[in-house]
Amino acid sequence: MSENPGAAAGLTVVVGLGRSGRGAAKLLRQQGEAVLVIDSQGGPEQEALAGSLRQLGIAVELAKPLTAETFTALATRPNRVVVSPGIPWDQPTLVALRQQGVAVEGEVAVAWRASTGSPWIGITGTNGKTTVTHLISHLLQSAGLDAPMAGNVGFSAAELVLERLQPGQSLPQWMVVELSSYQIEAAAQVAPKIGIWTTLTPDHLERHGNLDNYRAIKRSLLERSEVRILNGDDPDLLSRASSWDRATWVTAGPRLALRSQLPEGIGPALWIEGDGVWRQGPGGPEHLMAADCLAMPGAHNRQNLLLAAAACLEAGLSGQQMEKAFRHFPGVPHRLERLGCHRGATYFNDSKATNYDAAEVALKALQGPLVVLAGGASKQGDANGWIEGLKAQARAVVLFGAAQQEFAALLDAAGYGGTVVCCPELAAAVTQAAALAARLGCPEVVLSPACASFDQYSDFEARGDHFRQLVASLPDKD
Repeated sequence: MSENPGAAAGLTVVVGLGRSGRGAAKLLRQQGEAVLVIDSQGGPEQEALAGSLRQLGIAVELAKPLTAETFTALATRPNRVVVSPGIPWDQPTLVALRQQGVAVEGEVAVAWRASTGSPWIGITGTNGKTTVTHLISHLLQSAGLDAPMAGNVGFSAAELVLERLQPGQSLPQWMVVELSSYQIEAAAQVAPKIGIWTTLTPDHLERHGNLDNYRAIKRSLLERSEVRILNGDDPDLLSRASSWDRATWVTAGPRLALRSQLPEGIGPALWIEGDGVWRQGPGGPEHLMAADCLAMPGAHNRQNLLLAAAACLEAGLSGQQMEKAFRHFPGVPHRLERLGCHRGATYFNDSKATNYDAAEVALKALQGPLVVLAGGASKQGDANGWIEGLKAQARAVVLFGAAQQEFAALLDAAGYGGTVVCCPELAAAVTQAAALAARLGCPEVVLSPACASFDQYSDFEARGDHFRQLVASLPDKD
């Protein structure tokens, strides 16, 4: 293909050389489309990535910002623009392109069109969606089904579909796709066979403006889903139960407790009573599996178990199959991931806790008393529940990164009585946390940042990986 993108008819412009952008560009090219990738950066790393794409016949232009001038300079007007999740949907150039009739969409939409015939299970929510995604893929694959996960979990949907369209490969029996609000916003055509909504609390308000906008984006995915599975233990979701014409509700509590809060005639499909998970069968309640078959701490993980089980029942799995698979689930990296012990203290990697609510969940899940490492790039939200959790569970809080002074002020204003230490970065924070755990007799140390990672890391996974390395290098590890 010529490096002159204007010579191409039906041009698609992909914005960004990140993982999702590269995946979308390769998939579109594999389908015979003319593709131009633009990126605002122009350093050695971008040059290397550009070279690998050019070898596939994909045009790349570096140091091209997302501005109207970049697009007017093209010899041919693109008929589609594909953007990464990190680019705001209301970015002025994107708004102008849509007004001009140019289709603007995300990488997930590209994957959706290319995966026709492979049903999707779409999982969204503020917290819990990563765990539920891992659980569903694990359950289905343990039952012998081809059900890989993709999306907001490190492997883009476009990359997965591209791999499965290669000679000798086939599309999965199920696509298990975690979807963030950013991805849903840019993929209005995605309509999963099964949609799951885990929780809804304020998050990403700096991007979406207010909670109503954020909620509406999440809801749109479920409204397009053939089967809708909702967490009846989430206050926000439950408060709007009457607005759903059809939905499958689950609860980690007794059936009657949720039934009394749902509209008349609607009851939970799955619930926990005593030591068992129960389902509503045609003849009445049926025991499905043991409630303790998932060895992950915290009541919230019982909700995750039920959401995953509801989806897998729709896919044809039995309670016996699921119980066996739950018992062999290895856990989710970066989500209360147990790393091991050091001088009597167990270390947990909860780098996925990128907001106050997720970090509060971790505080409730662990027994304590704790040393908590928190910090990074702070987000908008209500910190009160998280701070109360720290006051109840944490003898010490070690703060790091850009939010350290902001968090120190919050703790001081709230009358937190434990030890607070500020560190410039995570390595020093781990050293301080280890010393504090030994001095204060804390049996558990957890990295649960309550922040995004972008002040010092590319993503929460890179932050969690670094924490894992730092803990592994502590001297005299048990």
